[in-house]
Amino acid sequence: MKLKILLPFQVFAEKTDVSRIVAETPDGSFGLLPQRLDCVASLAPGILTYETESDGEVFVAVDEGVLVKAGQDVLVSVRRALGGADLGQLRDAVKKEFLNLDEAERNVRSVMAKLETGFLHRFASFQNE
Repeated sequence: MKLKILLPFQVFAEKTDVSRIVAETPDGSFGLLPQRLDCVASLAPGILTYETESDGEVFVAVDEGVLVKAGQDVLVSVRRALGGADLGQLRDAVKKEFLNLDEAERNVRSVMAKLETGFLHRFASFQNE
């Protein structure tokens, strides 16, 4: 398989002759082998694992995104990715950077929703006057 990991403004990794890929989704982990049917999956923040004959098993910490398998091409589009050899450090990076930021984003979205609701209530009362 050919694997390409895409970030918003660059290509993080591009590998050929990938023999297997394991990705994490909101429903759990799943694996891809070269003969698997085409599919699309939503990715959760976690560890993406792929294996090539030249590099062996490689771990990449990825933020949420999308995985698309079409034929022998596998495209992974994520907001952020970190490479490294130590699986423990990558797990810590996912917890510290990706999951905490998601919590901050949820807080910002909650505040924005409250602001929008308040604006709409004031606007509605202004129209009724």
